[in-house]
Amino acid sequence: MGDRVLTVPNLISFVRLAGVPLFLYLFLVARADVVAVLVLAIGGTSDWVDGWIARRLQQVSRLGELLDPLADRLYILATLLAFTAREVVPWQFTAALLARELLLLVSLGVLRRYGYGPPPVHYMGKTATFLLLAAFPVLLLADAAPGTAPVAGAIGWGLAWWGLVLYWVAGAMYVVQAGRLVRARRAGAVA
Repeated sequence: MGDRVLTVPNLISFVRLAGVPLFLYLFLVARADVVAVLVLAIGGTSDWVDGWIARRLQQVSRLGELLDPLADRLYILATLLAFTAREVVPWQFTAALLARELLLLVSLGVLRRYGYGPPPVHYMGKTATFLLLAAFPVLLLADAAPGTAPVAGAIGWGLAWWGLVLYWVAGAMYVVQAGRLVRARRAGAVA
């Protein structure tokens, strides 16, 4: 793994990060829902692209490993808060996703206390993130274009609920992994 900063995948991640405030502005201030859907869709699909390019071009970097999940979490958080504010999703759905993030934040704090960094991203977490990032533009489409609501709403909520379940499964896996690392560190300190 490299320490390079200026790589194509990192550039994509920086653009993804810039898309978060752009989406919020378009959705909450300008109320340009169609353009907001496009920004959200591009941000979601580029999540896969940066990882694929990093592996293909052998440009995997530590910065990229940190930027990619950060961009994912910011997109999910921003979208959830904006969607909740405009009543596209109910607050209970948002609370369920935020509770998982809080659990991981506490887990990360414990890991740091024992000298560990964030755990590597698991495929279950990537799958959950993909499902959620795919669900959000479809849910927004269902809300912005009522004629599409019967189909887009069903698809969007199907993706969203599967994403939520897998998000929690991945969160549980991360907590279990953190628990093992902490127990191993404690056992090593005692020996």
